[in-house]
Amino acid sequence: MSDPLSKAEPRALPESTGSPELPEPLEPLEPPSTPTTLDVHHVTTYQYAWPVEHAQQRAVVTPPSYPWQAVSAHRTDVEPAPSHQHMRTDAFGNNVLHFMLDVPHETMRLTTCSTVTLTPRWAAFDPAQGMPWEEAAQRLRYRAGQPFHPEAEFAYASPNVALHADLRDYARRSFTPGVTVAAGAIDLMHRIHADFEYHGETTEVHTPALEAFALRSGVCQDFAQVMIGCLRSIGLAARYVSGYLCTDPPPGEPRLLGADASHAWAGVWCPTNGWIDLDPTNDVLADTRHVTLAIARDYSDVPLLHGVIVGGGEHTVEVEVSVVPVMDAESESLCPERSPAAQRDVPAGRS
Repeated sequence: MSDPLSKAEPRALPESTGSPELPEPLEPLEPPSTPTTLDVHHVTTYQYAWPVEHAQQRAVVTPPSYPWQAVSAHRTDVEPAPSHQHMRTDAFGNNVLHFMLDVPHETMRLTTCSTVTLTPRWAAFDPAQGMPWEEAAQRLRYRAGQPFHPEAEFAYASPNVALHADLRDYARRSFTPGVTVAAGAIDLMHRIHADFEYHGETTEVHTPALEAFALRSGVCQDFAQVMIGCLRSIGLAARYVSGYLCTDPPPGEPRLLGADASHAWAGVWCPTNGWIDLDPTNDVLADTRHVTLAIARDYSDVPLLHGVIVGGGEHTVEVEVSVVPVMDAESESLCPERSPAAQRDVPAGRS
């Protein structure tokens, strides 16, 4: 029988540094016990060499509410002011803002702020319990006359993530016979974190997962898409998650506003556990420090800003992101919308 996955020319790949044992309990992934409230402030500034006469843009900047994520306040400001704007929900349940600028401008600034409360998801989570990965993969296969699982849309190739024998072989070292989906995915996360180097200069936003896999290097987007490609190449459903990560400043140093960045991680689906979100860049389960902004097949579905302009010429982009814990209701806020009078409903996403 021919192999349904594509084959590349033989090449030498670095050896894995090994797969760590899963401790009992899983101490490195021990979840927090209380909800966490975060303020997220994100400013993106485009500076154009020549005036832009007209622009139509699509922005994914409004975090949805999920069972584990409650968005209590959100605000988006665009400069110059749009002549038209509307919000819609895409096929994956993400909030997408469409806006039009019809005044000449050399600077376009998109500012968003959100207040989000995250509830711990993994308090009773046991990776050893759940469905074996082979059974989960079997359920995702198309069979005439059988119910279709909506999650199966995340089991196929996408623009940035191919199904490939190299990815399959790498994944199978974690997914040995009978291993649960959760245990195999966590082991795969450990290995990607250990085997890959975080480096911002080796890839760019359109780098395919297979290229990042060959380089064994990249940024969070690449780590996530490599993991997604590995999972899909053995028949599992895996999704791309974009958002923000709350980090701590070095000991003794103040938190620097604007010094954070957007983030990305991966999710794997198990019929008995639902979606399990994992962050291979940091080797942790995504929990109360991870704010979900969008869910998709890969990065190409949910870039922060995408559109067309008339004019402009060369341009530069500056990004400032701050993710700050809210200690109490009276603490100083990065989000001016965080008040009872200013709160607004935010559409819920697909969990």
